[in-house]
Amino acid sequence: RRMNSPLEHGRALLARARDDAFVVRRLMHDAATPGWVLGFHAQQAVEKALKAALTAAGLAYPRTHNLVMLAELLRPRCALPPDADDFGQLVPFGVVLRYEDVLADASPPTDPAWLDAIVARTIDWAEQRMNEENI
Repeated sequence: RRMNSPLEHGRALLARARDDAFVVRRLMHDAATPGWVLGFHAQQAVEKALKAALTAAGLAYPRTHNLVMLAELLRPRCALPPDADDFGQLVPFGVVLRYEDVLADASPPTDPAWLDAIVARTIDWAEQRMNEENI
């Protein structure tokens, strides 16, 4: 189903970002959870939050999982998320670790508490952007 407005689209993206954040928060204390799973859902939450903010700003975005690129698209329009300088650490979780035949020890190290915090701060930031843009 197609979104009818930027408001609908932005809210849907934030709802999905919150779903990914839920997975991170729910599984972060389970030692059996693979690090790439937490990293993937953290990356997805941040990506969707950034795309919600881009939508709120009326900016088009490409089909990409590159969080650094998405954040840079926002630079001329608003202050970047508080953790923008760290987004590069999440980028590998977007595609490579899901689809490539990667050895388990090739996954970037993950600190579950850091992942949870970066996700929460970025979603909060995106919600503020949406409110400021009145969508």
